[in-house]
Amino acid sequence: MIKWLQYQLNLFLLALSFFSRLPMAKSIQYSPSKMRRSSRYFPMVGWLLALMLSITYWLLVPYLGSAPSLCFIMVLSLLSTGALHEDGLADTCDGIWGGHTTERKLAIMKDSRIGTYGSCGLIMALLSKFTLLSSLAGHNILEIGLLIAYPLSRAMAITLVQDMQYVSNQIPTTGSKSEPLAKPFSFKTLCFVLASGALACLFLPLTTSFYIMCGCLVLRYWLKYWLNKHIQGYTGDSLGTAQQLQELLIYTIILANAH
Repeated sequence: MIKWLQYQLNLFLLALSFFSRLPMAKSIQYSPSKMRRSSRYFPMVGWLLALMLSITYWLLVPYLGSAPSLCFIMVLSLLSTGALHEDGLADTCDGIWGGHTTERKLAIMKDSRIGTYGSCGLIMALLSKFTLLSSLAGHNILEIGLLIAYPLSRAMAITLVQDMQYVSNQIPTTGSKSEPLAKPFSFKTLCFVLASGALACLFLPLTTSFYIMCGCLVLRYWLKYWLNKHIQGYTGDSLGTAQQLQELLIYTIILANAH
């Protein structure tokens, strides 16, 4: 039992090291198979980040007010994750709208430079996030919004590996950070990912939770269609895009049902 718990803790820390820039112990054991199994804990990483941001906001808002505190936790989120998902969103916007063929789109997505499409997408995503978080704070539901959106958006994004093709290896590359994760989950693991991602929905009215799950599923299948149309599958960047769009959608649905 102790060995099993130690193994699961190692998997969680691997997931945390993938999705964050938080300091990690050097004793973490890595292998591609362990990295693949660690993906079951991606929603739990969202839980940890959401709790950290909620506590920080709660501590700051009496002294700074709502808007400065929101700016601070958004910066903290970017620093904590290394802007991993935001980088994926920018690269996806550049690639899909900047290329005319699948090969060209994938090549642009691999380019570390950001273009006009990526800049516009990133700016609008951050502006939308600040606006939605401000409104959630005004309704005193910011914390629950974070606790739902951070885990659930990560859970919904990673489910794209279930029925889509991983395509980063179709162009010359030195290796992708997301490649070890490009394996479907077992049914049991998929249920754990979705349950841990959606757990905080229990704090919402049933109808709001229903709208959130329906909205996330619709967006998930639209993303599948959209990505297959443009690049015939998914990349690590497109998983980051999925996470960002799912997060914004969840905030929007919670806010729409708060009035």
